[in-house]
Amino acid sequence: MESLEKKAARALERTTDTRELSIGSGAVAGVASFFGKCFPSCRATVVADLNTWKVAGKEVDERLRSAGVPCSEPFIFEDSDLYAEWRFVEMLREGLSKVDTVAVAVGSGVINDLTKYVSHLLGRRYMCVGTAASMDGFTSYGASITKDGNKQTFDCPAPYAFLMDPVIAAKAPGEMAASGYADLIAKIPAGADWIIAEAAGKEKVDPFSWSLVQDGLRESLSAPAEVAAGSVEKTELLCGGLLMSGFAMQALQSSRPASGTEHQFSHCWDMENLSYPDGRHVSHGFKVGIGTLISTAAIEFLLEKDLRTIDIEECAAGWPEWEVLEKGLRTLFKGKPGHLARALKETAGKYVTREQLKEELAHLQQIWPELRDKAASQIMPFDQVRESLKLVGAPYEPEMICVSREHLRESFNFIPYMRSRYTAIDVIHRFGLLPELEERLFGKGGRWEII
Repeated sequence: MESLEKKAARALERTTDTRELSIGSGAVAGVASFFGKCFPSCRATVVADLNTWKVAGKEVDERLRSAGVPCSEPFIFEDSDLYAEWRFVEMLREGLSKVDTVAVAVGSGVINDLTKYVSHLLGRRYMCVGTAASMDGFTSYGASITKDGNKQTFDCPAPYAFLMDPVIAAKAPGEMAASGYADLIAKIPAGADWIIAEAAGKEKVDPFSWSLVQDGLRESLSAPAEVAAGSVEKTELLCGGLLMSGFAMQALQSSRPASGTEHQFSHCWDMENLSYPDGRHVSHGFKVGIGTLISTAAIEFLLEKDLRTIDIEECAAGWPEWEVLEKGLRTLFKGKPGHLARALKETAGKYVTREQLKEELAHLQQIWPELRDKAASQIMPFDQVRESLKLVGAPYEPEMICVSREHLRESFNFIPYMRSRYTAIDVIHRFGLLPELEERLFGKGGRWEII
């Protein structure tokens, strides 16, 4: 199997923003020389929160200064409720705009997203020192930030340079690696979704981005219990898988290589500000992990079917005209204006007429045996996904992220309309199988039976 170093070098040939990468045990010890190589003669400003300052920020700042790198006073967020929210963007922008400097984000998703976007607003490149294997967004373009109560993805470049020391990442709170693991295992059903989308003629698979994400993916996921126990070696494998996913998205300028149906559940819950009773926000990875279970169950359901036996004319006859569908969406999302606005826009982006639907379904019927085999070889069985999440310490039941089964069922009915991206759910929907799948998931004896 291709080594992480070679794979990273290959990735950097196609990335649009990130040009330098340092990953390995003890990497933080070389942070000063790495910074000097990437940003010669530039001033540095470490950006951290109170936790990441203790974990690595203080050491990074001291090593930069000891090596003679000019440094401004570090910018340390002291708010205990820090998250990627607009008021923190404004705080950081005000702090960094006072001096010409390269920000060095020391932290996980929140610190990176805030620094990424503010650096973009200031027209500057930046560097990130990851402190936990918590998600794949370190090396991806865009920043997820809540503004006006809605979590949004703002376009901005990925870090010019990225450094990750798995020794530090392995010592991070266990829930962070668990979140990253859940984000990474999502790439398996997301890959199946992409295979299906290409077969349906919707979006071609990019071989380079596919390779970055999928090659070595199962090895990166092979030791959930050891990741939970803080193994440096297995944490490094997890870090590598997450970084390659970010690079794939960066190279393609799309999240398609790493995101399918499972992320649509996360986006839906983002809009609901899903939180624990104590007010803490549920992590992206944990939301995606539950979405991965539902997506996997849906794909398994689809693969059991022989689509060639379904009456296409009947499917087309039951397919609503746009005006009827729009009216139905307004009913479905009543009382949820944010969801409705998104659903109207995204559903319009993939809507087809009845004639177009018949052509699409006929094509899928024709290629179904081959497509079914290809998709089946991609996915991981539901029970294995669930057990892996359990072993790594991630939620494996919706109630563990404060989503009741009734809430999960409501979200399930929203998903076909939440994004224009074509996935297995669209095939199920267009063949008229959604009610049967809903019963399989939530009916008597279902995966999440509602009593």
